[in-house]
Amino acid sequence: MSKVIKIALAGEGGQGVQSIAEILAEAANEEGKNALYIPNFGVEQRGGVSIAYVQISDGPIGAPKFVKADILIPLSPRAVNRTKDHAGPETVYIYDNSLIQQSEVNDNIVGLQYFDVTPPCPTADHPNQDLSQDLIAGEPKTCSFTTKSKGVDPADIPEVKRVIAIPANDIAKNELHPRVFNVIILGAIIAATSVLPLDSIKNALEVKLGDKFTANPKLREMNFKALERGYELIKGAM
Repeated sequence: MSKVIKIALAGEGGQGVQSIAEILAEAANEEGKNALYIPNFGVEQRGGVSIAYVQISDGPIGAPKFVKADILIPLSPRAVNRTKDHAGPETVYIYDNSLIQQSEVNDNIVGLQYFDVTPPCPTADHPNQDLSQDLIAGEPKTCSFTTKSKGVDPADIPEVKRVIAIPANDIAKNELHPRVFNVIILGAIIAATSVLPLDSIKNALEVKLGDKFTANPKLREMNFKALERGYELIKGAM
C-alpha cells in the first residue's frame, strides 16, 4: 500500500500558507499522484493563523483531514502553539528561526491572502492606496510586514522525530524579496519529503504565474532562486 505523505502548514494571514498548499497539490496531480488539499481559515480570514492540510500519495487517500503530520511547518510563534496537536513521534518539524518575523494580525485588520487590491497594512503609520499591484509568486496581496523578533522559542516546540530550523524570513528579506518567503518554504517542503521533483514545482509556478513571468522574466528568476534556496537549506540540514 502506498504511503500517504501528510503535510500541515500554519502561518499568519499574509504569509501565503494556502498558496504553498495549492501549488503542492497541483504539482502532485500533474505528476500523476493523488493529492488532497484542505484549507482551514476559521476567523483567520480576517487575520491570525491559518492552517493548510495537504496529503500526497501514489495510491488512494483516505480521510480528508488528519491529526498527526509527517511534515509540520509552523511559520510564526502563534502557529507553533496552534499546531501542537499535529506533532507526533514520527513528525519532521520545520520552523523559521529568523530574527525577522511576520507581524501578528489582529482580527480587526483585514489579512486575506487573495485580494484584487491592496488591503491595509497592520504596521503602516498611514493608510495605503487602494490600488491593484503587480504580483509575484507567493504574493499574498497584502503589504510585506516584518518586525524584529526573538522568533520561536525552542522550548515551545513539541517532542517530535526531528526539528529543523531555517532562517527563511531573513533570507527572503536580506537576499531576495520578502514576498518570496513562502516560495522558500515550498522548496524546503520538497527537500524534506522528496515527494515531488523540484522541476514539477517550477512547472506549477509557470502555470500559475506564466503571464507575469513572461511580462517580467526577473520574477521567474527570483522565484526559482527562492525555491532552490529553500531546497538547499533543508538538504544541507539533513
